[in-house]
Amino acid sequence: MAPTVEASPRIAIFGAGAAGICTAIKLIEAGLDDITMFEKSDGVGGTWRANTYPGAACDVPSHLYSYSFASKGDWTRKFAQQPEILAYFEEITDRYGLRRLIRFNTEVRSATFDENTGTWRVVTDAGAEDFDVVVSGLGQLNRAYVPEIDGLSQFAGDMFHSAHWDHSVDLSGRRVAVVGNGASALQFIPHVAEQASELTVFQRSANWVIDKRDGEYPGWRQRMFARFPATQRLHRWSIYWRLEANFALLRRSSRVARLLERVITRALEPVTAVLPSEAVIPDYPIGCKRILLSSDYYAALMRDNVHVELDHIDHIEPDAVVTVDGRRHEVDTIIWGTGFRSTEFLAPMTVIGRDGRDLNEAWAKGAVAYLGVAVAGFPNLFMLYGPNTNLGHNSIIFMIEQQSRYIVEMVKELRDQHLAWIDVRRDAMDRYNVDVQRRAGDTVWVASCDSWYKNEHGIVTNNWPAFTVTYWKRMRGIRRGDHVRRHRAVAATTSPELRHEIV
Repeated sequence: MAPTVEASPRIAIFGAGAAGICTAIKLIEAGLDDITMFEKSDGVGGTWRANTYPGAACDVPSHLYSYSFASKGDWTRKFAQQPEILAYFEEITDRYGLRRLIRFNTEVRSATFDENTGTWRVVTDAGAEDFDVVVSGLGQLNRAYVPEIDGLSQFAGDMFHSAHWDHSVDLSGRRVAVVGNGASALQFIPHVAEQASELTVFQRSANWVIDKRDGEYPGWRQRMFARFPATQRLHRWSIYWRLEANFALLRRSSRVARLLERVITRALEPVTAVLPSEAVIPDYPIGCKRILLSSDYYAALMRDNVHVELDHIDHIEPDAVVTVDGRRHEVDTIIWGTGFRSTEFLAPMTVIGRDGRDLNEAWAKGAVAYLGVAVAGFPNLFMLYGPNTNLGHNSIIFMIEQQSRYIVEMVKELRDQHLAWIDVRRDAMDRYNVDVQRRAGDTVWVASCDSWYKNEHGIVTNNWPAFTVTYWKRMRGIRRGDHVRRHRAVAATTSPELRHEIV
């Protein structure tokens, strides 16, 4: 008699961006195909669907910003632009038949764990359903941040965030204020500068910017990659190892980083002859904030119609941005280039685990997770691009693939061992986080600069503080002793007191 094939657990995936798509594919390949994906927008792609601002592009080379199992040989540029990246994720979604699993225009409100049944009650704006496993693919850059500034609601002109670009607004001849000068702003400021009659860039501090060295891939090279796939794989690996070596720049003791700072500063002498040095030369070590790539940003700042404002904003009036020195900067349009609420992770969603524990309360002093994927007290809940898995030097797609592998192994164990749930041990999570913070202490991220890599308490909650190959090694073998398990019979029959003793 043939052995009984255990049914797939019911799996909910939040988000149909790069992380959710990757994990859905890997789960299906493992025979875990009872999947429902919830996507709040009307299409796939996540951040690459939301961010349509002029100049939106990847700052990781194209061939590494794709799945290793579904590489793309015909990227048109060294650094792909938003439309081409979005098209890639849409094509992958269709290739693997994922659209049938996705509920578009459906936002998750809450997820609550029932310890008696070992299930998660997921509440969306369309209703409530129960699942055995929940996977969050929401990531770190999904909630736009606009600072609370006096008078903000009184502004009479057009105002929008870069992640919600208002394409109906014609910037031609406008007096525009751009608040912020991070990665997104560096990409759209040159385009805005070409249209606006006046552009004022309000920035808190300068960034370390490296020449992007972008360009088109010639047709012969695309054809070579298509005809000889091994050449594409070699190209991809060469990019990976070149970027991997850059982690050395992020160590506090890096002499190479100090040398690079001097090289960049010297190269900016023509710019500082026109602009104040504090507008372009950072006062913190390179890597403390995200190192940015651009080939046209400084040229934009030096245009006659562009002004860089270094004084902080005091308040906003109906027709002006007023700085702390009392000067009024009259503007018609405000564009927020102020990034995202990166350290809040699953907020504003409510997530309740064992014993009624609220995840947002558990993370009040900073988000922590075992391997960036699991949180003690929240069984069968897994995250992608979670705490301490962002990178300052390599491709996040690499990290997502490692996390997807871990999640697949956990869900397979749930199915094959007839488990009600698996939870990471608190002591294992704490040991892991101590090690992560120890490593982070050796990086420039802990230097005296404000960045989205760390929270208001100065704790590095976002970045992985080592080489990605170190993360790869750590994710290869699941440490069984770092988890607690409960079989279905135990979950269904024992009293709450005894169940806690078993755990």
